Amino acid sequence: MELFSEILVSALLVIAGLFTLIGSFGLLKLDDLMKRLHAPTKATTLGVGAALLASMAYFALLVGRLSFHELLVTIFLLLTAPITANMIAKAHLHRRPSSEYSLPDTGSDQGWATYHTAPTIKAAELSQET
Repeated sequence: MELFSEILVSALLVIAGLFTLIGSFGLLKLDDLMKRLHAPTKATTLGVGAALLASMAYFALLVGRLSFHELLVTIFLLLTAPITANMIAKAHLHRRPSSEYSLPDTGSDQGWATYHTAPTIKAAELSQET
């Protein structure tokens, strides 16, 4: 059982290293910001997740105690990486020149990265009407 545990932890660490290396290479070599966003948010997140799984497996199988710190870090990472990538993409869409990409028309005067709602009626306007 100990040999299986060591092989499992080693395999998870190798997988973590490969995903992190691929994600870092993609971050350096891809030419556009929108393409570069996929490397750290996908591959590197999987790499860090595999390293955290290896740590959880090591403590659970070889040391004999449960460690929930890694689980909390994994949950935090999986929740925050897509949100961060979304915010970076929206900031890029606001800053880029309009001739750089050809996006379809949004149907309003707002761009793709802007959330547009209908105008709200203010409380002062409501009190004047009554």
